Amino acid sequence: MAVADIINHGHNERQFSFEVLPPLKGTGTEKLFADIAKLCELNPAFINITTHHSEYVYRELSDGRYERQRIRRRPGTIAVAAAIQQRFGVTVQPHIICSGATVEDIEYELLDLQFLGLNDLLLLRGDKAKDDSTFKPTPGGHTHTTDLIRQVNRFNEGFFADGTPIKNPGQKFNYGVACYPEKHEEAPNLERDMEYLKQKQELGAQYAVTQLFYDNQKYFDFVEKARNMGITIPIIPGIKPLAKLSQLTVVPKTFHCDIPEPLAREIVKCKTDDDARRLGIEWTTNQCLDLYSHGICDIHFYTIGAVDSVVEIVKRLRVQS
Repeated sequence: MAVADIINHGHNERQFSFEVLPPLKGTGTEKLFADIAKLCELNPAFINITTHHSEYVYRELSDGRYERQRIRRRPGTIAVAAAIQQRFGVTVQPHIICSGATVEDIEYELLDLQFLGLNDLLLLRGDKAKDDSTFKPTPGGHTHTTDLIRQVNRFNEGFFADGTPIKNPGQKFNYGVACYPEKHEEAPNLERDMEYLKQKQELGAQYAVTQLFYDNQKYFDFVEKARNMGITIPIIPGIKPLAKLSQLTVVPKTFHCDIPEPLAREIVKCKTDDDARRLGIEWTTNQCLDLYSHGICDIHFYTIGAVDSVVEIVKRLRVQS
């Protein structure tokens, strides 16, 4: 069943989905599959797999000069997605991003996914490169998610990016997109950011998953505003429990979201990462229960660095709700 159908079919049923990260280059899949096994015990609706663009690193030469090289630290999103689906029998959804990819690269990704029978995608622009102050599209690549959507739509219609007909088009792709209750960092304001979301819906996005947030009211306000603007697709809340003391400052900087003052006040009382992890479990459990009380049934967890916390939270939710 496609992710969009899972979301709509389970409209009145409480269900969870999870996001996982491919392993670093050369580290193998043992830990990832151990984490997936834990998550699959919770009967997830689907699991999505992130992808990351290549990065530049500098290697010192024998003469003291430095050579810039482009490397990809976390390859294998499509292969990992296929392995998870084959090994665990769960619906998977790889990320496809503009960042670091040409139109041709994306076209081959779509072909590989069709060969593997993976037809659910999350379409994203992707983050800017670490050393860039603003997003810079790859030469021959896309600048915006809407451009990526148009390419996937064209592929679904039976045409390659250069207009050549696809002899055997195969099964069409279903896709969702991201959205930002506290606005994307590069958007001038929330209203303009939501206009972009509406464009994605008009182009064919079937649902949206939010960036993580810790203040439910911001999510509720965002959804209300979206509905008033004519955005009708499901908007799935994305949640990530705090798991370390350092996240008090790292999370707002990395994900461009606020830590509510009541949560910040409690974090500074924590003495160890274990204290912070327990607090994160408590806060996130209550956050999810509040979402339930407002009629929200689908919750998406960002599990990176917090798999055990997420497992504990889901178990608590099933007891308390």
